[in-house]
Amino acid sequence: MGSWLSEREQRLVAGAEAASAATPIPTQIVSNGEFLPPRQSATQKRVEERINELADVNGKRLGLSRRQFMQTSCGMAAAFLAMNEIYGNVFGVDAAEAREPEMMLARAQSLAGQFVFDVQTHFVRDDFDHKELLGLATFASEHWNPKMKEEGVSSLARYKFQNYVKEIFYDSDTSLALLSGAPFDDPSWWLLSNEQIAKAREMINEFAGSRRLLAHTVITPKQPGWMDEVDRAIAVYKPDSWKSYTIGDPLAPSKFPWRLDDEQMMYPFYEKAVKAGITTICIHKGLLPPDYEKSFAGVWEYATVADIGKAAKDWPQMNFVIYHSALRAFLELPDQAWAEFEASGRIKWATDLAEIPQKFGVTNVYGELGTSFANSAVAHPKFSAALVGTLVKGMGADHVMWGTDSVWYGSPQWQIEALRRLEIPEDMQKKYGFPALGGANSATKQLIFGGNAARLYRINLKAADNTKMPAYSEDRLARLKNEYEFAAKEPSNLRYGYVRAG
Repeated sequence: MGSWLSEREQRLVAGAEAASAATPIPTQIVSNGEFLPPRQSATQKRVEERINELADVNGKRLGLSRRQFMQTSCGMAAAFLAMNEIYGNVFGVDAAEAREPEMMLARAQSLAGQFVFDVQTHFVRDDFDHKELLGLATFASEHWNPKMKEEGVSSLARYKFQNYVKEIFYDSDTSLALLSGAPFDDPSWWLLSNEQIAKAREMINEFAGSRRLLAHTVITPKQPGWMDEVDRAIAVYKPDSWKSYTIGDPLAPSKFPWRLDDEQMMYPFYEKAVKAGITTICIHKGLLPPDYEKSFAGVWEYATVADIGKAAKDWPQMNFVIYHSALRAFLELPDQAWAEFEASGRIKWATDLAEIPQKFGVTNVYGELGTSFANSAVAHPKFSAALVGTLVKGMGADHVMWGTDSVWYGSPQWQIEALRRLEIPEDMQKKYGFPALGGANSATKQLIFGGNAARLYRINLKAADNTKMPAYSEDRLARLKNEYEFAAKEPSNLRYGYVRAG
């Protein structure tokens, strides 16, 4: 089995933590290794330059260097101002927010109780050593930036447990997280085993004194002994939900692609899952490279949404959460993707997903935003608005779920802020029939950020007297985060994936 990127592609990328600007929001598409990122566009470069200009002006006013300013909440506001100037008004932000820390503090305090449940997060096991998968920064240090070796940024440590906890629970407003994994035809490539995912959940929750981390069990239909692992999970791991890839292997054409509506293979699994009370399955869909018809010949059809409707209709007891909302491929040409949407009102595969509830008469299909929202927000904010609008219009606000695919992209805080500030422009609302998303803590955004996931995962958000916040807000992690913030620790703004070099 090969690496995620070919040898040719590896020569075209650099580690994002060193090769991309440490702006509060990425200014070019970051890859987690599953796809070759496009070059930074001229428009994205303009955004980066404008962020730098705003940082210099407002940082000087506040007595901060550019780097210091960008690590503040005012710096985050400046980044959204720059994006609005270049792309048009998509994000709700006031110019004063970039120069008045008191305004940003008041805003943060007003959102302190917002429940954010990230249903797609990752880290890798301590002995994971496939540097060709995650070690592209090593290649970059040898060929582009030797200083990276001195800084130690080529270490796989940035993808491991300790940094995961920092980025998710200290440097973001994430309240709860679901730890996920991915299957490979070669078991040595698994990021975490199912047992390790379950043990991580136990470790975090025992340390915190509350339910902070939920766990997947990754299933591998068609692979030998896969139902034995299902039985083991039910008896031993007791996952909160299931995770799988109908395409089989996310890196290369697999010997084991399968369909959700395969009655002989999958329906016995659903029966077991329902009987065990583990009734949510999260399925990777979409996210194929632009040349998928060639590079994934014979298996790419399994990454479409064609198998969801029948399975959902036949198994109303199950919840089908479609990761990445089935966005077909990455925005190699963002302007072209936007032009296609403007011409047709459709987004490849994501619109097909949004139409399933009405087409099949089902209410148990959900769209998840991991990676798709992050990179579309960076590549073309209006396309990002179109993606969220398509999902909310077709599936309902109560069937769209928040996920970030972190820790591949560093702290998820910028993604949280992006959704908080996102609004579908009025002309798009009128033209496509999209509903308004509302303010940072609107009813729609509360559902997306956590309400929908809380319902599926049976998280009780109401204290007995309805006056206190949920237990997680008063646990050990919450206390330590308060100390961390009191010590004026600032986020690094590092991204941990890969960007196009040059």
